[in-house]
Amino acid sequence: MAHTLIGTVTSDKRDKTITVSTLYRETHPLYRKQYTKTRKYTAHDAKNEAKIGDRVEIAETSPISKTKAYTLVKVIEKAHGRIELKEDVNEVELPEKKGADEKAKEEKAKKAEEAKKAEKAGKADETEKAKSSEKEEA
Repeated sequence: MAHTLIGTVTSDKRDKTITVSTLYRETHPLYRKQYTKTRKYTAHDAKNEAKIGDRVEIAETSPISKTKAYTLVKVIEKAHGRIELKEDVNEVELPEKKGADEKAKEEKAKKAEEAKKAEKAGKADETEKAKSSEKEEA
């Protein structure tokens, strides 16, 4: 029986060809730390049945091309879905949502303006009182 591997399809863009990634864990001989290694295999998919994310079994065969030496045996599990990110997305300006800090700063600024107005009004009142008191003395 041929050597078989189980992995995940990472690419299905080429016609009748899939790229399968297999993961395996190794332990470092000196430090005894485990780490994950990935190996990619190119396999022949005659019916184009495997899609990205599918869990598949591939078997070793005689070389089909320069890089293909495996064929798809079966699809073990179909992918549950995937998310594709769009590259050309137009940026949309959203109305600014003011946080608590920004609101507090605005309130302080308003209070400061009101205080300045009150001071100016208060000084005007004081000068008017001083003028009226001078007139009364004279």
